[in-house]
Amino acid sequence: MTTSTPGRVLLVARRPGAYQTIGDALAEAPDGAVITIAGGEYAETVELTRLRVTLAAVEGATVVVDGRGADRPVFRTTGGALVLKGIEILAGGASAIQADDTELAVRRCTVSGGRGPAVAIRGTTAFTLSGCVISAAEQGILVDGAPGRIEDTTVEDVMGDGITLGQGADPVVTGCTVTGCGLRGVYVYQYARPVIEDCVISHTGHEGIAVAHHGSPVLERCSITDTRSSGISFASGCGGEISACRVGNTAEPAIAIAEGATPTIAEAKDPGGSGDAALDEMLAELDAMIGLPGVKEEVRALVDELQVNEWRRRAGLPIGAAGHHLIFAGAPGTGKTTVARIYGKLLKALGVLPIGQFREVSRRDLVGQYIGHTAEKTATVFEEAKGGVLFIDEAYTLSRLAGSGGDFGQEAIDTLVPLMEEHRDEVAVIVAGYTGEMVDFLNANPGLASRFGKTIEFENYSPGELLAIFGRMASAGDYELDPGAAPVLTEHFRLVAGEVNFGNARDARRLFEKVRKAQSQRLRLLGRMPAVEELRGLHVADVEAAIAR
Repeated sequence: MTTSTPGRVLLVARRPGAYQTIGDALAEAPDGAVITIAGGEYAETVELTRLRVTLAAVEGATVVVDGRGADRPVFRTTGGALVLKGIEILAGGASAIQADDTELAVRRCTVSGGRGPAVAIRGTTAFTLSGCVISAAEQGILVDGAPGRIEDTTVEDVMGDGITLGQGADPVVTGCTVTGCGLRGVYVYQYARPVIEDCVISHTGHEGIAVAHHGSPVLERCSITDTRSSGISFASGCGGEISACRVGNTAEPAIAIAEGATPTIAEAKDPGGSGDAALDEMLAELDAMIGLPGVKEEVRALVDELQVNEWRRRAGLPIGAAGHHLIFAGAPGTGKTTVARIYGKLLKALGVLPIGQFREVSRRDLVGQYIGHTAEKTATVFEEAKGGVLFIDEAYTLSRLAGSGGDFGQEAIDTLVPLMEEHRDEVAVIVAGYTGEMVDFLNANPGLASRFGKTIEFENYSPGELLAIFGRMASAGDYELDPGAAPVLTEHFRLVAGEVNFGNARDARRLFEKVRKAQSQRLRLLGRMPAVEELRGLHVADVEAAIAR
């Protein structure tokens, strides 16, 4: 009687009695087989469907699978399971490894060359890449949808992105090195939720880590250096967490967080209890903003004073009473709201405020419909803001000089003044508006001006800074702006800067949306589905058409 042994072992070698090629062995391999491969070069490609198999180099042997003469993946697998161990893979006109809904494990393999991603993993089946080196490819690793792990792996010298994680993928990327990428080191997009920890990312043509299209990664203990764009960027609508990451020698800003993005910068573990790491991360978020050198200097000066006060308190030394209320004066679109949010986080990191939450209100949130109603509404809003920042935008509309309904607005001001004094250690009130109008606001109550410790002026953005803001919007949306558009945009921003209702970054945002619409109209006229490069490209003609509207 004969019995079958599970996990049959087949040998591929250039000698009698062995399979001469990997393909020959696979043709006779049962499910669960282990194919060991002797040292040598094997010029072939492999395609598997619903087969569970292991391909492993003989211990100590150099096995090269050369697919450079083909326009298909070197290893392509659908369903089943594939384990690759200790193999060098040379790709040609396609990926080195393409796995769809496969239990893929790639260990101690070297992958180079190929078009598109060197390793492409799609589906919902878990995978593992461990101890691999991927180089000289158009792209490094692509993961769409799949969970799994990428560990102790190096991606280097690729023309495009190093690691791309999309379609809701949530792998753990740990202990990896990504360097020498023409585009981004790591690109997280389309609702991906990876954990990226203890990774070193450097020498990238764009961002070290870029997050777009509702991505929400957790970034822990990563080092991002020597990038031509920002070290880390979050586009609008994205979330996640940055914890104990080091970002250095990158383009400004080091950490770029677009309006509408909601990542948290968590406190790093600080055995000494000083909170310096958390504070540095908050200041890095401030530095991520384009321009505003005077504002950044003023905020840093406030932080320095508050930090020293905290040190004196711990040392048992006296400190003066310090309120945290501020006036942000300047035109719309100059970053006042964003800086106010960061200020709240800074106060929390310093231990000054317990929560650091941000509550933004305007006249309609404070002013009621009859005498007495306003005081109630204002007191309720103030109570809800305790422990954080109460940001009152266009605060000058509350003063009598602002026009109709001024008496009710005055009631809001008169209610705020004693509350700001009584609870000066529990809340930071920031009022914002045009510089001239804020003077009228402060004159609306004799005690109002004394409640604010400082006025910070927000200057208009320069044409060059607006160009940078526009470029960041394009990058966040995964668009590629034609370099020839830069002088056209700069001249446009120079002209509109003198207009009465100039909106700074708001105008840049409106123009960007018009450019996108102009591109859409141009592409619709092609009469075919555009290529990816065409979908990403914003031409000079698109910019000119948008400006002309």
